[in-house]
Amino acid sequence: MEASLFWRRRIGTCWVLATSYDPFNTFCCPFSARIYKYQAHGYAFSSVEELLHSLGGSGFINMTRRSLSESLLELGVSQRFIDEVIAPIMRVNYGQNISIPAFVGAVSLAGAQANLWAVEGGNKLVCSGLLKLAKANLIQSPVTNITLRSTGDYHQYELTYDSQNEKSSELYDIVVVAMPLQQNINSGISFQGFEPQLPEIAGSYHQTVASIIHGYLNCSYFGFPDPKLFPFSSILTTDTPGLFFNSAASICPVSITSGFRRKQPQEAGVYKVFSPKPLEKSELKTLFKSYYSVQVTDWLAYPHYGSTQGLPPVVLHENLYFLNGIEWAGSAMEMSSVAAKNIALLAYHRWNRQLEMIDQKDLMHKVKTEL
Repeated sequence: MEASLFWRRRIGTCWVLATSYDPFNTFCCPFSARIYKYQAHGYAFSSVEELLHSLGGSGFINMTRRSLSESLLELGVSQRFIDEVIAPIMRVNYGQNISIPAFVGAVSLAGAQANLWAVEGGNKLVCSGLLKLAKANLIQSPVTNITLRSTGDYHQYELTYDSQNEKSSELYDIVVVAMPLQQNINSGISFQGFEPQLPEIAGSYHQTVASIIHGYLNCSYFGFPDPKLFPFSSILTTDTPGLFFNSAASICPVSITSGFRRKQPQEAGVYKVFSPKPLEKSELKTLFKSYYSVQVTDWLAYPHYGSTQGLPPVVLHENLYFLNGIEWAGSAMEMSSVAAKNIALLAYHRWNRQLEMIDQKDLMHKVKTEL
C-alpha cells in the first residue's frame, strides 16, 4: 500500500490525513449481523469468548489476544500505512496506539468508515428511549451494597441504596451490574456474603479528555495562514512523542435545521478536541487564535487495552451478571447493546433451566433450519 493511496501533509509535529481507500473489508466489521439472528432466535452465551467464537470461531478469539499492528502486517498492510493512517484512527477513537488488540482495533476502523448514522437530538436518546420502552421501575439512587442472602440452595441478592439521604434495600432474584468494576473505577459498590469471594476484575480504564471549544481555529499552526484555504473539518494526529492533542474536529449541533451549514474556518465554530490531559492555556492558544468558551470532560472513557489480555466473566454468581466485560473485546454503544440483550436471554434461560439455548454450537445451521 503505497503513499499514493492517501493524501498526507506534514503540519507542525503531526500529519493531517485524508483517505478514501478501504483495504480492510470484513476485518473492519468484526461484529457481523449474525449476532442479531442468534438473538432473534433466543440464543445466549455464558461468556464473551463463547459469544465471539459463535460469530467468528477461533479467529475472533485470537483477535483479542494479538495486537492490531501484528494482525495488519500479516494481512499485507505496510508499516507506513499503519503508522500514518491506522494509528491516527486509534488515537481519535480510543486515545491509544496500534498495540491494542486487533478486535477492538477492527471496531475502531469500522467506526472510521462512511455510512455511519447518529440519532437526531443526540445518541443519548437511544438510552432514554430504551428505558421508556422497557417500562422499567427506575429508582434513581446509587447502590452501595450487594449482599447475598441464601436459604438452603435458594439465593437472592439484597441491594442497598441511598434514597433521599436514607438507606433503603430490596431483595432481587436476578441482578445485572451494568458498570465497570475495575480497580481504578470507584463503583461505590461493595459485595458482601459471597463465599468464595467474587472474582476480581482485572485491568484499568483509560483517561481521556474531551474539550468543546467555541472559537477561531489557528489555521496558521496547521500550515494555512489564510483560513479561507483551510480544507479540513477534522484533524487527526500520528503517534508522536510530546504531542499534546489526539484530534480536533469541527462539530455540528445534535439537532440540525434545514438551513444549517458548517462554519467555515475563518468563522468562529465549535470544535471537539481529544487530548490525554486537560489542555493548558498555552496549548489552547496554539490551537485557537481566540476562543469564547471551553467545556472540559475529563473521564475514564473506555478500557486501557493491552496487546494481550483476558476477557472478564459474564456470570459473577448464580444469578448475578456483569455487562461491562464485553468492553474488553470492544468498547462501543452497539457492543454494550449486544451484551445487554445477551444477558437478558442468558438470565431468562438459566432461570428456566433452558440450557439448550445457551452456548450452542453450529448456530448458523440451527438458525437456517428453524422455522
